Amino acid sequence: MISLTVKEIATAVGALNDTNKWSDQAIISVDFDTRKLVKGSLFVPLIGSNDGHNFILKAIENGARASLWSKPLKELPPEVENDFPIIQVKDTLKALQDLAKYYLAKVNPKVVGITGSNGKTTTKDMTDAVLSSQYRVHKTRGNFNNHIGLPITILEMPIDTEVVILEMGMSQVGEIKVLSDLAEPDVAIITMIGESHIEFFGSRAGIADAKMEISSGLKEDGVLIYPGEESLLQDRVAFLADKQLKTFGSSTKNDLYPLSIDAQMNQTSFTTNENPNLTISLPVLGTYNVNNALAALTAGMVLGISIEKSAPKLAQFQLTKNRTEWLSGLNGSSILNDAYNANPTAMKAVLDNFSTFKNKGKKIVVLGDMLELGEQTSELHLSVKDSLDPNQIDKVILYGDKMNVLYEALKETFNEENLFHFTGDKEPLIRFIKNEIGPEDYILLKSSLGTDLLSVVRALQM
Repeated sequence: MISLTVKEIATAVGALNDTNKWSDQAIISVDFDTRKLVKGSLFVPLIGSNDGHNFILKAIENGARASLWSKPLKELPPEVENDFPIIQVKDTLKALQDLAKYYLAKVNPKVVGITGSNGKTTTKDMTDAVLSSQYRVHKTRGNFNNHIGLPITILEMPIDTEVVILEMGMSQVGEIKVLSDLAEPDVAIITMIGESHIEFFGSRAGIADAKMEISSGLKEDGVLIYPGEESLLQDRVAFLADKQLKTFGSSTKNDLYPLSIDAQMNQTSFTTNENPNLTISLPVLGTYNVNNALAALTAGMVLGISIEKSAPKLAQFQLTKNRTEWLSGLNGSSILNDAYNANPTAMKAVLDNFSTFKNKGKKIVVLGDMLELGEQTSELHLSVKDSLDPNQIDKVILYGDKMNVLYEALKETFNEENLFHFTGDKEPLIRFIKNEIGPEDYILLKSSLGTDLLSVVRALQM
C-alpha cells in the first residue's frame, strides 16, 4: 500500500487544472486496469488499443478515488465533472512515469536494475532472496518490466521499502534508457548478451549497445555488474570510468567466480572464490543458473551483505512460474517446462544440462520456434544442432515452420524413428507426445512464448 495525497500527485505530474478542492484526499494505490482497482485508487487512463478514458465510470465504480485525465475537461461524463477529483495532464503515460519518479524519491530505497537477453527474471528472483536477508525488498512482479510496468511496480512499493528490484525489458533501441533514467539505479546488472529481439537490433553488438543503456541513469556512485567474459561488454564499459564495475563468470579473472559446480535434476550447488568452504545451493537445475546466482550475490555484497548471510535465503528462493520448472506428466513422466521464453543461447544451455540427467526412461525434447531473430532466423535455429546428441537424447520433436531447417539438419544424426516435425494445429503434436511418453520419461519443452508450447505443457500434465 502506498501513501500519497491528491495534492502530491497533482504537483508531481504538473496538473493543468485546479485540484485544491481535493488536496488532502488520500490515495493508496495506482493502476491503469479498472479490474485491479481497489477503494482509494488513482486511475490512470492510458491510450492504447483501447482508450482508458472511456472507462472512467467503471473505474469509479471499482473504487477509484481520483483519476488522471489528458482530454479536455468538457469530455468528462456529467456525473464526474464536479464531484470527483480529476487531475488533468498533457499525457497520462508521461504523468504515470513522473509520478513513479516522485514516489521513488519519496520512499528513497536503494534501486537495483536488472536487464539482459536471458535470465532477467531468474536473477531478479535470486537477487530478491539475497537482499531480503537484510532488507525490506520490493520487486517487479511477473514481467512488468516495460515503460508501463516499471512505473506501476514502483507505485506498488510499500512506503517502508528499503530496496526495490526493477527488471528492465526491451524490444527497441532507447527503451532501457527511458527506464534507467526514471529509476536511477544504485546497482545495475546485465545478465548476458544473447540473441533475443535480434531482429530489431541487427546483431549481438546492437543488443549489447541497447543493454548498456541501463548505465544511463546509474547514480554517480553506482555500480555496474556484468558478465566479465562477454567481450561485447568489455569494450563498452570502458566509457564508465567514473563508475564502479563488478564482474561475474566462470573465469578466475572475474570478481566472483565458481570453484566447483554440481548440477542435479532439482538442485545446483557450487562454491566460490569468495568463500571456498561454503557450498551454495540453488533449488533449480542448470549450470547456467550459477551465473545468475553470482550476479545476485555480487549485488548483495555491493549492498553490504556477505555470501555467508545470503546463501541460506538463496537456497530457498522461489522461481517465477514457467521458468525451468519440473512438473508431473502423464503416464508417470516428468516434464521440464521452459516454454516461456527462448533464444539460441538459452536453448542450447538448457539442452546441454538436460542431456546430462540420468533416468530409467527416455529423454525427449520438444523444441518450438524461436521468434524475433530476423534475417538470422535460419542460422540461429540451425546452431542448436550441436546441443542435440543422439547418444544422450532419445527423441527430438520439433514444432513450427522455423524449426524446419533444424529438422533437416538433424536427419544427419538422428534416425527417422526418433526425429519428428509438426506445424500448424497442435492437437496432432499433443496426441503424438501422449502416445510416446511412458513411466520415468523426461520431457523438455522449450520455445518462445509466442509459439505457445505452454498449451502443450498443460495438455501433458497429470
